Amino acid sequence: MMEVPRETGRGTVAVPASTAAPMIMAVGVTLLLAGLVTNAIVSATGAVLLFAGVVGWFRQVLPHERHEPIALERPAAPVAPSSRRVARLAAGEPRHRSRLPVEIYPYSAGVKGGIAGGVAMAALALLYGLLEHGSLWYPINLLAAGASPALANADLATLAAFSAKGLFLALAIHGALSLLVGLLYGVLLPMVRGHPAWWGGLVAPVLWTALLASVLGILNPTLNARIEWRWFIASQVAFGLVAGFVVARSERIATFQHASLAQRAGLETQDE
Repeated sequence: MMEVPRETGRGTVAVPASTAAPMIMAVGVTLLLAGLVTNAIVSATGAVLLFAGVVGWFRQVLPHERHEPIALERPAAPVAPSSRRVARLAAGEPRHRSRLPVEIYPYSAGVKGGIAGGVAMAALALLYGLLEHGSLWYPINLLAAGASPALANADLATLAAFSAKGLFLALAIHGALSLLVGLLYGVLLPMVRGHPAWWGGLVAPVLWTALLASVLGILNPTLNARIEWRWFIASQVAFGLVAGFVVARSERIATFQHASLAQRAGLETQDE
């Protein structure tokens, strides 16, 4: 049970003693996991910090919780009560408590945004292949190389030629990612302030590109070796702008957070 701060002396109150043990433990966990993809020494250092943080944290509460006295500050002048009254809602009334966002975009908006953004992104990718390599199939096979060992080891001439397998794999990968990111846009955009074009068209593509750049060498070494980052970033921004615009143009719907379980299940209506 939570211990209520108690007065230990005149003008002081006992509060839990401050400690850096939780921060040391968090750093230890971070280094322990980071060492899995870097070096064993990093994991060993993290394990030592984790152990030190756990021991230090337990010593703060066992066998007795440690406290430190804090001086009480008394107001310079007495506080006069206000004559204004606060309107209160009774428990059970509509909108007694609200979980944000109160309104969201329908899932169909995210699907439409993902499809539209995927088309815009694919158009720029095909334009890049045509201008830089004289082939529409080059960016398609380059994307499919992540799931095809044959294309991953192919030369430039093979990547520039038509491949039915490459086309199928590229459509599957691009379609799945476009729908997934579109759904994420539909879910996340109502939670952020500002115009969706800023978040969907600039912030999200930049963050996604930075994340992909750090792991692309593992996921698709062929694409990582041949990628043209200027065109890639432009295609990501095009996806974000188009998908964000389509999602933002959709009409929001109210969430069911204030409805009863029977109303959510369709057993009752609001009039009942």
